[in-house]
Amino acid sequence: MLRYGIALTGGIASGKSCAVKILREKGFVVIDADEIAHQAFDIKKESLREAFNLKNIQEVNRKKIGEIVFIDNEKRKTLESILHPIIREMILFQSHKLEQEKKIYFLDIPLFFEVGGKKTYNVWFVALIFCKKEIQLWRLCQRNNLNQTEAMQRIQAQISLDKKISLSDYVIDNSKGLKELEENIDIFLEYLIKKHSLC
Repeated sequence: MLRYGIALTGGIASGKSCAVKILREKGFVVIDADEIAHQAFDIKKESLREAFNLKNIQEVNRKKIGEIVFIDNEKRKTLESILHPIIREMILFQSHKLEQEKKIYFLDIPLFFEVGGKKTYNVWFVALIFCKKEIQLWRLCQRNNLNQTEAMQRIQAQISLDKKISLSDYVIDNSKGLKELEENIDIFLEYLIKKHSLC
């Protein structure tokens, strides 16, 4: 078990990146699964080219493949089968190094529950960044320049927020502004540190 690793997850456009920024400003180390996914994508480009029947390596880019997998569940499963094992391996490699420092750190994994949750990463605690669905939809449309139908497709490609809440150990509300998010993170950290000291 990762005794010091805290999984941080949330629905798409729930504000997890803002939470990560706040945690880093407070001095916590955060392993970023998205950064690792970029590396894994580059490593596996040839496998992706073959799996998605692309003519040449230049056609293998995240945007193009993203457009394919968000409307095709089978293609999404293909993408996950290629990338997730190497992403997990790279995350756990970094985690085991951080475990030696015996300090709390965070694993920022957007699809934490989609890839198996605690069974896959064996963390002792899971925190979920939450916002109301209408806010999530609005943020996603603004951030990715999508219409509502496109945004809903992306939201529905993930496990529902209600299900994620039921599987999480703690929920951090991010339905308001940055000030409120930071206040909620401070409350969370106080709770987390007390809980960890009792383990």
